[in-house]
Amino acid sequence: MTELSQKTLAELGSSVALPGYDRSALRAGIVHFGVGNFHRVHLAVYVDRCLAEPGSEAWGICGVELIDNPGTRAKAEAYRAQDNLYTVTESAPDGSSHARVIGAMIEYLHAPADPEAVLRRLADPATHIASLTITEGGYNLDEATGEFNLEQSDVQGDLSGAPLRTVFAYIVEGLRRRRDAGLPAFTVMSCDNLRHNGDTARKAITGYARAMDGELAEWIDRNAAFPNSMVDRIAPQVPEAVRIRLNEHSGVDDRVPALGEDFMQFVLEDIFSDGRPDFGSVGVELRSDVAVFEVMKQRILNASHMMLGYPGLLIGQRIVHEAMRDERLFRLLDTFCDRDVIPNLQAPEGVSLPAYKAKVLERFANPAINDQLQRLSMLGWSKFPIYHGKILEALLARGMDTRREAFFLACIERYLAGVDDKGESFTVDEPQITPEDWAMIRSDDPVGFLRGGPFAPLGLADHPTFREQYLGFKRQLADEGCAATLDGLLAATA
Repeated sequence: MTELSQKTLAELGSSVALPGYDRSALRAGIVHFGVGNFHRVHLAVYVDRCLAEPGSEAWGICGVELIDNPGTRAKAEAYRAQDNLYTVTESAPDGSSHARVIGAMIEYLHAPADPEAVLRRLADPATHIASLTITEGGYNLDEATGEFNLEQSDVQGDLSGAPLRTVFAYIVEGLRRRRDAGLPAFTVMSCDNLRHNGDTARKAITGYARAMDGELAEWIDRNAAFPNSMVDRIAPQVPEAVRIRLNEHSGVDDRVPALGEDFMQFVLEDIFSDGRPDFGSVGVELRSDVAVFEVMKQRILNASHMMLGYPGLLIGQRIVHEAMRDERLFRLLDTFCDRDVIPNLQAPEGVSLPAYKAKVLERFANPAINDQLQRLSMLGWSKFPIYHGKILEALLARGMDTRREAFFLACIERYLAGVDDKGESFTVDEPQITPEDWAMIRSDDPVGFLRGGPFAPLGLADHPTFREQYLGFKRQLADEGCAATLDGLLAATA
């Protein structure tokens, strides 16, 4: 097996595709914050395709990591040893797969080790885009007001002059330096999976800037572009056993291989303040109706992911494609989409919602991806308002059946105990539940869970029908377990 580096590319076998361009001629035109699995199999792959087009040398990627811990330091060392190369294995539902080396990232900066290097790169005239994958909950907007939260501890530190820690501080300082140097503002391109991600990024960046310098905030708001986008590709975690399997398939000794399905989609507003790669030539859909795509994806794919994750874990499943083989869980998702989502959803022009749903469920069942139910269930506190809030709001407003949503919320509360029907433990990852929320959940109030966090604005605890449904499922989950409760739900709603 050949170790991956620039020098060894020519030695790699025919089982892996290589970059179709001269990496030595590339310049970093994109600075990307958050080089996680999704970015590596999504935006980086599209940019990799762009770089193979003539005249695209200005669009290499500089990756930036903001977190400092042993894992991120090891990742930085792995990229350094591999000249910032890594492999992506794309796997189809029929079991076929192919691997390719991605060469789009030409520089990787670990910000805690050298903050000034990141700022120099952002202020460089060659930089045209700062892109982000910082997770749905990473924009630091107050749930109650929707405004940027200036009380967050890292933000407070940045504003007080401590060493920079947040992406907001880096981007605003980079833009300040560009303004002072007479350079155009770069585009801030969110690639996170949330509705109106560009508008959200604008609110966060200008909110931080306004606290630092009101005139700078106005300059950024006038001159920087924040395009909205819809992004889609399933990118599971790569534990050590999967890393070994991927490397055996590719014949490449890669310290940081990535895995993705054979499907990916990127719908993007063509609004850029300082140029862009030729995205349209490599499969990116440049459209003005991004919002309609965002809603479709979030309410069918992302909401279904959550709807599968919590009951699946409680029943005792751990792997997504194995959960999809459970006929009860498949029926739950199929019925949820057909009855709760699609009737209240606008289709983008040229798109069939039933066909889109069918494709989504086919993708979930892809055994090669080996995705984890725990990944689908993590961070539900921040994901619920984005993926399920509007679905439930529409059902309540139109007097439609809310039983599947009531079952879903009862499953989330049950999940917080971290034990499935078989008595097996799993990890609960909900860092955004506040002490006040935990107190409400653990109180004597039988619907205290519904009064906390993201559920409170919907008034569910005081809605007679929903309250009754929720309490019924909560009791049944405790007495009979999730499998029997789901059987009862499916029978009652057949």
